[in-house]
Amino acid sequence: MLVGAGAMNATDEIMEVANILGAGVAKALLGKAVIPDDVPYCTGAIGLLGTKPSWDLMTECDTLLMVGSSFPYSEFLPKEGKAKGIQIDLDGRMLSIRYPMDVNLQGDSRDTLRELIPLLKRKEDRNWQEKIIKEIDHWWKVLDARAHNTADPINPQYVFWELSKRLPDNCILSADSGSTAAWFARDLKIRKGMMASLSGNLATMCPGMPYTIAAKFAYPDRMPIGLIGDGAMQMLGINGMITIEKYWKRWKDRRLMILVLNNHDLNMVTWEQRALVGDPKFDASQDLPDFPYAEYAKMLGLEGIKVENADDVPAALDEAMSCRKPVLVEAVTDPAVPMLPPHISVKQTKKFFESIFKGDSDAAHMVKQTYKDVWDGYFPSK
Repeated sequence: MLVGAGAMNATDEIMEVANILGAGVAKALLGKAVIPDDVPYCTGAIGLLGTKPSWDLMTECDTLLMVGSSFPYSEFLPKEGKAKGIQIDLDGRMLSIRYPMDVNLQGDSRDTLRELIPLLKRKEDRNWQEKIIKEIDHWWKVLDARAHNTADPINPQYVFWELSKRLPDNCILSADSGSTAAWFARDLKIRKGMMASLSGNLATMCPGMPYTIAAKFAYPDRMPIGLIGDGAMQMLGINGMITIEKYWKRWKDRRLMILVLNNHDLNMVTWEQRALVGDPKFDASQDLPDFPYAEYAKMLGLEGIKVENADDVPAALDEAMSCRKPVLVEAVTDPAVPMLPPHISVKQTKKFFESIFKGDSDAAHMVKQTYKDVWDGYFPSK
């Protein structure tokens, strides 16, 4: 199964269908909160920022049931003709445009699934789902190992891994575009009742801050958490902090957190240049000037916490979670930690090495960090 934002009101029905069919469930990024990540057959995100279990789920399945998703990257779906397809979508124009479906059902996700459930026959052979569950269990061990790899100064995966343990019930997560979206997609475990979103489809920059502010106004009794890279923070985020300062004293529940990954790099584009076209990092366009994000928050009368050492990350996040006013956590992270795709193609490998041979300014450190994460993919150990 592949579920998206259009299935947000159909969590129980999706889980019931998956249990009947013995299926695995992958999530489009906009559908991250559709089902909790602790569901054993939930493979997590799909796509370039997705998980290996989601890749395996799509490449090895014999039937695809897509619910409430317009996921546009068909290269991450089963090859045409390899799997039968069924799609449920409220918008008839979205049916069969990503994959040649055998059955198209136009309607609300929850209502349609409720009509479909009595017609389904329980699958007694659970080998497929059990295989998926084992792969997911292994994948979380991989992510654990990658999060605990040393970096210079802080591994961004570790920041998100530790944040995941501390997420308050019913919090609302908003991620910006860039490398933060990768760690949002993989390392944060959504629990039932949480909400999560980011820019869909075209990966527009700078939604993180306005989404976070909007979440506070829409759900004043819940804690919004914005996950923002330094590029987006400099484009719009520092202005958004002024808006937070203007309104926060009017809120009954004043909790709000902004996490800034300060790596002095437009990191996603830097890695795309390397892996997609074989170009080394172009320092003139990719390097970002330093900015005192935490001190800026304090200047506005908010809380600011800067963390520059991995050992200090847990305590910094604990302090942030205990704040009863808006807080900005500035984590100084390593831009050389790779956002490895769930499946590394020969072409991507070739382009990556081309970027090194062309003289990437961070080549040695980048190779070292990439080696660690690739190794963990096969032999995860904390």
